[in-house]
Amino acid sequence: QVQLVESGGGLVQAGGSLRLSCAASGRTFSRYNMGWFRQAPEKEREFVAAISRSGGSTHSADSVKGRFTISRDNAKNTVYLQMNSLKPEDTAVYYCAADRNYWSNGALKELYDYWGQGTQVTVSS
Repeated sequence: QVQLVESGGGLVQAGGSLRLSCAASGRTFSRYNMGWFRQAPEKEREFVAAISRSGGSTHSADSVKGRFTISRDNAKNTVYLQMNSLKPEDTAVYYCAADRNYWSNGALKELYDYWGQGTQVTVSS
């Protein structure tokens, strides 16, 4: 069992930056691929970025490439999402998730076993 707690969300102006963190409980964090997803009002939850167990592989949605960077620190049981050049369309609740499966690209939310409660990101124009 893994418990995930996101933090770092907030209100920011367009063009600004935020760094989200997701802290995981337990001693097995390094066994999980990790992903970030987001859900805007009345929209489906969508993939943002994912990172493999070791951090050696990452994958991002086209909509955030060049602006968002996912990273992890296995010693701190934490995964991060650095978000730069934020746009109003990035407004959503951001969720982190943990996946025990073999690494593919991390984009399928159905593969994830554990989810956090989410953190709100609001980008004003």
